[in-house]
Amino acid sequence: MASEIKTSLGTRRALLGAGLAAFCGVVSRADESDQSALEARIDAAVRLGLKWLASEQQASGAWTTKDYGESTATTSLAMMALMAGGHVPGEGPYGRLLSRGLAWLLSQQQENGLLVGRESGQGPMYSHGIATLMLAEICGMSEGAQADQCRQSLQKAVRLIVDAQNHRKPPEHDGGWRYQPTSSDSDLSVSAWQLLALRAARDIGCDVPAENIDRAVAYLKRLHVKHDGGFGYMVGHGSSITRAGTGIAALEICGEHRTRETLAAAGLILSRPLVRSEHYFYYGAYYCTIGMYKVGGAEWRQSRQVLYQTILDLQNPEGFWTPEDGTERQAGRVYATSLAVLALAIEYGYLPIYQR
Repeated sequence: MASEIKTSLGTRRALLGAGLAAFCGVVSRADESDQSALEARIDAAVRLGLKWLASEQQASGAWTTKDYGESTATTSLAMMALMAGGHVPGEGPYGRLLSRGLAWLLSQQQENGLLVGRESGQGPMYSHGIATLMLAEICGMSEGAQADQCRQSLQKAVRLIVDAQNHRKPPEHDGGWRYQPTSSDSDLSVSAWQLLALRAARDIGCDVPAENIDRAVAYLKRLHVKHDGGFGYMVGHGSSITRAGTGIAALEICGEHRTRETLAAAGLILSRPLVRSEHYFYYGAYYCTIGMYKVGGAEWRQSRQVLYQTILDLQNPEGFWTPEDGTERQAGRVYATSLAVLALAIEYGYLPIYQR
C-alpha cells in the first residue's frame, strides 16, 4: 500500500497533463505554459504548507485550534493534509509526525467510541466525523500494532456514527446527523463529515449497512434548494456557495455522480465563484474543490483555475493560511492551512476518499 501511495508526483503530473490534453483536445502552447505554471505554484504551495503544519505539531503529537487547544478534528485535518501530499506513517520526512499524531488521536477515544479531546463541548460530532474519516484513510497506510489498534478504533467510531443516525428523529431530519450523538435534528455540515467517514470506512471493509448510506443520501437530497440549485443547512433553509460544494462532495462520494442535484449545485458555483468574503471561506474552498473535481467534465475545467488561484493568493509567505471569518478565526491557522492544502492536493490522488 505504501509503495502505491508514494508513486512519484512527477509521474502523476505527467499522467494528469496527458489526460487533460486528451480530454480538452488541442491545447495551445500558451495554455500549456499557463497550466505548467499553475501546477508548479500548487506544488510549491503544498510543500510550504506542509512544512509549516509540521512545525505546529505539539509535543503530545496533537495539533491545536486557536481557541480550544488540542483537538481531534484539527489533528486529523493536519494529518490528512500530510497524507494528501504523499506522506505515510513511519516513512519519509513526516512519517514520524504522522505516527505520533495517530498515537495521540487513538488515546483520545472514549469508551463509547467518540473521538474527541478538549473540544468535546463544541459539538463533538464534528470532531468525531473528521477523525473517523482520517482513521479510515490512514488504516491502510499503517503497519504493525498501530494498524491493528487503528482498525479497532475505527470500528468503534463507525458504530457510534451509525447509532447516532439511528437515533429517533422527525421525518425531515431522518438520515442525517447533528452536534451530539443523541441529537434529534440534523444539518448538512455535520452530516457531510459523517457520510464521508462512513464511505471511507466502508471502502476498506468496515461494516457499514448500505441502508444507512441510502438514508443519508435521501436526507441530503431533501436539502436541495430547487430555485437556485444549491443546498440548505437544514430543510427549508437557503443555499450558499459553501453549502453547494458540501452537498456536491457528499453526494458524489456516495456514487451520486452528475445527478440532477450535483449538476445544479455545480452550476450555482460556476455562476457565483467562491470569493474571499464567502462565509466559512476555507470550509467552502475545501468542499467546492472536492465537489467540482468529483463532478468532473466541463464543470471542473471551468472552475479549476479560479478555485486554485483564489486559494493560492491567500497563502502567507511562511506557508500558512489565516482564516478571517468569525467562527473560522476561532479554529485558527492549522484548520485553514489543512483545508487549503487538502483542496490544492486533490489531483495528486493520494487519499482514496477523494479519488474519482
